[in-house]
Amino acid sequence: MDPIIIAGGALVVLLLLFVLFRLMWRVAEPNEALVISGLRQHAEVEGVGESLGFKIVTGKGTLVLPGIQTVRRLSLDLREAQLAIDCVSTQGIPLAIQGVVIFKVGDDYVSIANAARRFLDQQNQMDARVHNVFAGHLRAIVGNMTVEEMIRDREKLTSLTRESSGTEMEKLGLIVDSLQIQEIHDPTGYIKNLALPHAAAVSREARIAQAHADREATQAEQQAEALKAEARRDSQIKQAGYQAQVDRAAAEAKQSGPLADASARQEVVVQETRVAELEAHREEQRLQATVRKPADAKAYERTTLAKAERDARIAGAEAERQEVELQAAANSQRVRLEAQAGAERVRLEASANAEAAKQVGEGEAAATAAKGRAEADAARARGLAEADAIKARADALAQNQDAVIGQQLAENWPAIVEAAAKPFGAVDQMIVLNGAQGLSEALAQALSQGVAGLQLARGILGGKGNGSVETNGTAKGNTSGTGGQTPARKEGS
Repeated sequence: MDPIIIAGGALVVLLLLFVLFRLMWRVAEPNEALVISGLRQHAEVEGVGESLGFKIVTGKGTLVLPGIQTVRRLSLDLREAQLAIDCVSTQGIPLAIQGVVIFKVGDDYVSIANAARRFLDQQNQMDARVHNVFAGHLRAIVGNMTVEEMIRDREKLTSLTRESSGTEMEKLGLIVDSLQIQEIHDPTGYIKNLALPHAAAVSREARIAQAHADREATQAEQQAEALKAEARRDSQIKQAGYQAQVDRAAAEAKQSGPLADASARQEVVVQETRVAELEAHREEQRLQATVRKPADAKAYERTTLAKAERDARIAGAEAERQEVELQAAANSQRVRLEAQAGAERVRLEASANAEAAKQVGEGEAAATAAKGRAEADAARARGLAEADAIKARADALAQNQDAVIGQQLAENWPAIVEAAAKPFGAVDQMIVLNGAQGLSEALAQALSQGVAGLQLARGILGGKGNGSVETNGTAKGNTSGTGGQTPARKEGS
């Protein structure tokens, strides 16, 4: 049992020693410093000219004798002191300056010692002390500066304040991490008045800039509107083009039937024209075989005149055809212009109708021209034949006038006798005094009128003219154009 008791006793002793050690051991946190007093420290601290008389511990632990030594903690945290100071500038203008000072106890032993001597039991009054220090220095610095300098160079005010208060803060064991002048208030309105000219200039420049911006914006908007209008115009033009194509296709489809009818009609006209040309050609061949060739041998001069007449007729027919074509073209142009003024669809329909009319007109004109040529050839052939016949008859009269007249009298003698006896047909009762001889004389006198007419025709055919007639150089007569009697005198046999 003795070893157990000994071991237990040793353990108790060790436990007591550990508890006592824990009671005596003090550790300084990173943001604080331990100030231990009670036993005078004769060792000199680095940076301190003489012994402090107390011990400073930072960042480590140390043994403290309970009841003999006292341990107190000095915070090394940052502190903040608000500055609200009424100052007067060198111009005599009252100012209210607001700022902030961020400070702390220095990390070196001298600063900790100075702060411990002054604030160890009054750490909550550090802010007021710092405020008083900076208030005095700030008033002195502001009194030597103008308002314009403080406004334009606030950093100068800050640096002068830190430099002037640096010595006192060092004596207090404090260091300034930051000093900021936040606001400079002017109860008299001096600062505001200083800003008015610049503000007016800035406002003027702003208005000018705004006017330029508005103008540029307006120009840009107008350009954008113009581009939009141009885009709308292009779109409408394209849509109109597409619609015109659709309308054109619809019009073409709608006019396919009339165009087909017009084409068929044109083909019919063309065929009729060909038939007319063939008939005219056949008639021309027949006339050439039966009339023209015999007549050409006798009447070359008449042929030339007939050709001139034919050319004139052909020219007239050609002129009529050109007039028809020009009239059709004019009508087509007029219809096309009216259709363009109205609508694209109407223009297409009118163009189709004009084209159909033009084709029909051309076909009819060709047919008319062919028929005109055929009629001209036929008329020319008939004229040539008649001319040849007249010339042959004239030649015959010139060669044997009496024989021709005698033939004519023989052929027409019954009509002559009938015409001579016609006056007697209206007589109800006729008394002849000298019998058969008197009747013969009456008939002879009636027939003598026809003989006188024959003598007059013979004189005209003989080329004497002026109503004079000679038969074999011995017979002469005189006729009047009034329809009276024709006296005749016969000399010789």
